[in-house]
Amino acid sequence: MSEKLFIGSSLLSKNQTGSLEFQIYYLTNRVLKLTDHLKLHSKDYSSQRGLWKILGKRKRLLTYLSRTNLTSYESLINKLSIRKLKIR
Repeated sequence: MSEKLFIGSSLLSKNQTGSLEFQIYYLTNRVLKLTDHLKLHSKDYSSQRGLWKILGKRKRLLTYLSRTNLTSYESLINKLSIRKLKIR
């Protein structure tokens, strides 16, 4: 696995492990690892299902963060370089 794809842990300190931002960071790191795995093993459907579950949880956390603290949401989106949520 290439290490340059994964996000460094210097974004958030170890004291914030329960915070919403750290949870989103951790889920994003897992998404990157799973997508790298699925590039090699394209028919691993159980990992694909796990990826979908992780993406759903990250999306729910991001919507909550966008509703409660918009500035923190925008800075986290920029740091992790992920797309903004679609507003319906």
